[in-house]
Amino acid sequence: MDWSPPRRLRTDEIPATVNNFRLAARNAIEAGFDGVEIHGANGYLLDQFMKDQVNDRTDKYGGSLENRCRFPLEIVEAVVNEIGADKVGMRLSSYASYMEASESNPEALGVYMANAVNKFGILYLHVIEPRMIKINDKYETPHSLLPMRNAFKGTFIAAGRYNGDDGNKAMADNY
Repeated sequence: MDWSPPRRLRTDEIPATVNNFRLAARNAIEAGFDGVEIHGANGYLLDQFMKDQVNDRTDKYGGSLENRCRFPLEIVEAVVNEIGADKVGMRLSSYASYMEASESNPEALGVYMANAVNKFGILYLHVIEPRMIKINDKYETPHSLLPMRNAFKGTFIAAGRYNGDDGNKAMADNY
């Protein structure tokens, strides 16, 4: 299949893209959905803006952590204003490097975003567990989502290779 070559989203295109997310959320609710999840993970557009190893912009959407998170947070604000915070969740993967979208300080990015979305009162934050490795038939991770979990004030969902015992332990440990 032929694909168009990727290109940087122009700064003047960003407001229309934010509006597209807002309209999509409204359309989902009008179609009978209970809510929406803003996908800011897995190397897709919002993840690419947040990650310092792929966002090399020099405008107000690049450089500092705050600038790199500006576009995703503009989308969260627009969607919350359109359909209500009680119908909005967000997915993040600050530790993952899908499609070469990696971050030099994933904990700082994750905690920043968790704190930033608190002001919008979204229903939940759905976070991909740092990549787990198998050690003696058990999956373990060298990093922790606990700082993000502690920063976020709503429902926190951690996804990534949990079995029943691991999930129960994570809940018992308030992880």
